[in-house]
Amino acid sequence: MTLATSARFARRELRGGLRGFRIFLACLALGVAAIATVGSVRSAIEAGLAREGAALLGGDAELDFTYRFASEDERAWMGSVAGAVSEIADFRSMAVVTRNEETERGLTQIKAVDSAYPLIGAVELSPDVPLPDALSGRDGLPGAVMERALIDRLGLSVGDTFRLGTQDFVLMATLVREPDSAAGGFGLGPRTIVLRTALENAQLLAPGTLFNSKYRLDLPEGVDLATLETRARDRFEATGMRWTDARNGAPGVAEFVDRLGAFLVLVGLSGLAVGGVGVSAAVRAYLAGKTSVIATLRTLGAERSTIFQTYFIQIGVLSLVGIALGLALGAVAPLALAPIIEARLPIPASFTIYSAPLIEAAIYGLLTAFVFTLWPLARAEDVRAATLFRDALDKARLLPRIGYLFWIGLGLVALIGLAGLFSGTWWLTLWTSGGIAFALGLLALAATLIRWVSRHAAPRARGRPALRWALGAISGTREGAASVVLSLGLGLSVLAAVGQIDGNLRNAITGNLPDIAPSYFFVDIQRDQMQGYAERLENDPAVSRVDSAPMLRGIITQINGQRAADVAGDHWVLSGDRGITYSERPSENTRITEGNWWPADYAGPPQISFAAEEAEEMGLSIGDSMTINILGRDITGTITSFREVDFSTAGIGFILSMNPSALAGAPHTFISTVYATEGAETQILRDIANAYPNVTAIRVRDAIDRVSEVLAGLAAATSYGAAATLLTGFLVLIGAAAAGTQARTYEAAVLKTLGATRRRILISFATRSALLGLGAGAVALAAGIAGGWAVSYYIMDTDFTVIWPSALAIVIGGVTATLLAGLAFAWGPLAARPAQVLRGRE
Repeated sequence: MTLATSARFARRELRGGLRGFRIFLACLALGVAAIATVGSVRSAIEAGLAREGAALLGGDAELDFTYRFASEDERAWMGSVAGAVSEIADFRSMAVVTRNEETERGLTQIKAVDSAYPLIGAVELSPDVPLPDALSGRDGLPGAVMERALIDRLGLSVGDTFRLGTQDFVLMATLVREPDSAAGGFGLGPRTIVLRTALENAQLLAPGTLFNSKYRLDLPEGVDLATLETRARDRFEATGMRWTDARNGAPGVAEFVDRLGAFLVLVGLSGLAVGGVGVSAAVRAYLAGKTSVIATLRTLGAERSTIFQTYFIQIGVLSLVGIALGLALGAVAPLALAPIIEARLPIPASFTIYSAPLIEAAIYGLLTAFVFTLWPLARAEDVRAATLFRDALDKARLLPRIGYLFWIGLGLVALIGLAGLFSGTWWLTLWTSGGIAFALGLLALAATLIRWVSRHAAPRARGRPALRWALGAISGTREGAASVVLSLGLGLSVLAAVGQIDGNLRNAITGNLPDIAPSYFFVDIQRDQMQGYAERLENDPAVSRVDSAPMLRGIITQINGQRAADVAGDHWVLSGDRGITYSERPSENTRITEGNWWPADYAGPPQISFAAEEAEEMGLSIGDSMTINILGRDITGTITSFREVDFSTAGIGFILSMNPSALAGAPHTFISTVYATEGAETQILRDIANAYPNVTAIRVRDAIDRVSEVLAGLAAATSYGAAATLLTGFLVLIGAAAAGTQARTYEAAVLKTLGATRRRILISFATRSALLGLGAGAVALAAGIAGGWAVSYYIMDTDFTVIWPSALAIVIGGVTATLLAGLAFAWGPLAARPAQVLRGRE
């Protein structure tokens, strides 16, 4: 028989409608829709970033310098290429309010601007006044605008005064929106905007103070940004200049969105895997009902290939329908939710229908449908002509022929390969694929074990008929134990892993904080302030420890005479400026792992002690040379030692330390950590701030709370993806329960005939559902804990402990889900009349 004959058979089969394929379509459509939605939202954000790049940056291009303002040569070059230049200084300080002899302080991120700011876009204030008018102030005081969070914390109102350093300001308006907020990255405090000229008497921008200067350029129309970037880097990169332009106005945000989107797509693939289990179960159940049709076709001379092609075409057409439904939902959902998403995003997004994420989702859907339907389709051709009875498909051999296994394997390789290609994160793709494969293998083994245990435990349940019936049903083939455990278990595994990762990440940040973390970081302490600062703290019995160190910032530009990036790649140490210190001797807690520290009175060529773990990652060795740009000056030293640096203590830790003479004359300040009892923290802050207004205090607990807020958002986004996976698993549960309705109806009829009551039969149905849910939840718990441990230990490099509230919720969720699905399809079998059911089976 020809392919045309198979197509004709398939068309006739499709005339029967979608009966038996609703769950098939729902699983496939939901998985495709989840991936398409995530991809569409990511594309909308990327398009918004590209369209509004200049506005997000605050100019067509930006030159950024660390702890210094641009030199005359740098200013002259910027003036020669730009129509207008805006200068900004960005740093942290303390906003201070005194009223009724009480003082309130709040950490704030200050943006000191000039009259040209913003070059592009507009600052939104409340009340609605022009920014220049607000910053001009009144009554002889300069003005300032401040975000609502800090206004409320300090108890301010428009018209009140507050202090930055030694300068008083009047609050003129609430800062509602700044056009370039996304380019500023993560900040520990709410924003305050003032004029830079107003800070001349504030003592906040003294030499060595920790600040960044940014120069936004308004370029002529048609300027080639790539060429201009090359010119700027060739001329100024050795001075520590960093370049950003409108092609990627918020690089940190763009990278974050890209990585989160890639991760959520991989979570969506977990949902497709769960849907694939449902798809496979639906196809298997459908083909089991077609056993007599297949046997009849074989009797009439149909070949194996004809049987396979007939149902392959039919399932292929239905797969295309399911994928189309998913693509439609994935395209429409972001448009419908656009107002809600845009309101929650701090960055612009351009919502429309994007073809790339839809094509990506369609490819994922096609490959998933191919891989998960080919197995049961291949087994269907083994039905023989003489096999005209129920369950023939169950008696077909377990594995398809080798040719089909080859194509299934090829489909899996293509699916994983394309996932890595589309996401751009091969290691995460492989980890996710390995985790899914491990979870599926564990769940399949668990399903087999549950059936084996049920079969052997049923005879021991004499005297408890409901339990015995439940165990007998689970051990049989009709109850769909494998589908239930695989589908629900995989969804719960993803949710369990997310819960464990989130809980352990929070523990890594907040756990044991009173024991290991300092109370405050004090920064921008001038050299002549160190003696008084130390005396205040050394005489306080509530202070257990004070660590102080000189603090500079620099950019590693070269390693062994080559560009640093050419040697160490995109290692995080090279991604920006890094903290640098100096000391004659290593501290008591320093452990040298290799090499030797310089002598106490060493005055020779610069020597460097580098963090051992980062050195290994970057491929550094003792004797390598390294060039660091500090305040526009290149300093080249030799690495003479490696040492352990533990950043997990939240204390002072420097990647790079040098001998004192190497940094002689470089303006700098000091950083200090104070370990004190919680009750003494307020008084310490008050005394230090009153004595040294220029010093900025960062409370470690507040910083950790701010990081925890960000983590909460990440966990929420990931949980939504996991919830979609779980929803797909629940749909598969419904499908498995619906597929077993006929078997349960016959079982209930037989039991009623033998004298069983409806209550006892219902208890039996509920018991089997609860046992299957318990099994799925328990295995999901083990897989989720294993996955959480692997990610925490190998990827996030944190300790791992089981988060038991989340873990127990997974088990309870598994039992509840299967119980609800089982009971929902129990009432029909219970209501059926035994006589009608048994006559129909004759």
